Amino acid sequence: MATTRFDILGIGNAIVDVVARAEDGFLSRHDMPKGTMALIDAAAAEHLYAAMPPGQESSGGSAANTCAVAAALGARVAYLGKVADDQLGAVFAHDMRATGVHFPSAPLAGGAPTARCLILVTPDGQRTMNTFLGACVSFGEADVDAGLVADAAVTYLEGYLFDPPAAQAAFRRAAAAAHAAGRQVALSLSDPFCVNRHRPAFRDLVAGHVDILFANEAEITSLYETNTFEAAADQARRDVALAALTRSEAGSIILRGDSTVTVAAERADVVDTTGAGDAYAAGFLAGLTSGRDLATCGRIASIAAAEVIGHYGARPMADLRARAAGV
Repeated sequence: MATTRFDILGIGNAIVDVVARAEDGFLSRHDMPKGTMALIDAAAAEHLYAAMPPGQESSGGSAANTCAVAAALGARVAYLGKVADDQLGAVFAHDMRATGVHFPSAPLAGGAPTARCLILVTPDGQRTMNTFLGACVSFGEADVDAGLVADAAVTYLEGYLFDPPAAQAAFRRAAAAAHAAGRQVALSLSDPFCVNRHRPAFRDLVAGHVDILFANEAEITSLYETNTFEAAADQARRDVALAALTRSEAGSIILRGDSTVTVAAERADVVDTTGAGDAYAAGFLAGLTSGRDLATCGRIASIAAAEVIGHYGARPMADLRARAAGV
């Protein structure tokens, strides 16, 4: 395979995370059940954003988190996702580029504002999330840069983005461009509820367009409508060339053909599991695109996931590259 400019190209929902500390009374005044996640409209998002205490704003979204973690591990990374031409869109673009990720997507002009996840953290550590999807759901085939796809060893698709029909068409365009250039396509199933809504389309995508599949136990059993993880894993083995399936504290298994590699979870004090799967995929792909064997890829993935769950937020705080150097 010819040398590529990038190891990984992520495609996903471009969301700005706004995290602020708030008292329980703030949740009560805004009718928010503590610890839940709600989808909100543009008006509610603007109102809540204005009312929130000062917080930290950073780029987010599942594939964006994977890209940032992979870049922290030393991978060459690019990302495609739709933001608006507004303040939060500028925050997202600046933050992604500051992590070392190439982000060339043109902002949406005259449409919905940039997506944001407004997160209130109460004194007991509970996170209450309000998500407005905004501009990111407008991502479509025209936003897929086929030349950039061809210049990445692996194009990584975020299952959360798969909801709108335009995004489903974009995924197939990206997969076709990758395979035409002799590259690989990876998919994260992201969430069992996403899979439930679009199971036939996901099954078609996985079997016909995906080389590398990432899923946790709930997602993979939902995809194949099986009662056991083992049955679902057997089906994944038949559908894709490579599958990395995670099971929280039970670790993960990696399937390639008739081979199975079992990877133990790294020890960690669990503070916040947000982004664990994103970090796992980042570590695995960073290892894979640098030529590491599957067991080593799984170990790097587990190290990345353990670091992320040891603190609040989905981005690494420690020197991940140094932690993975001895693997």
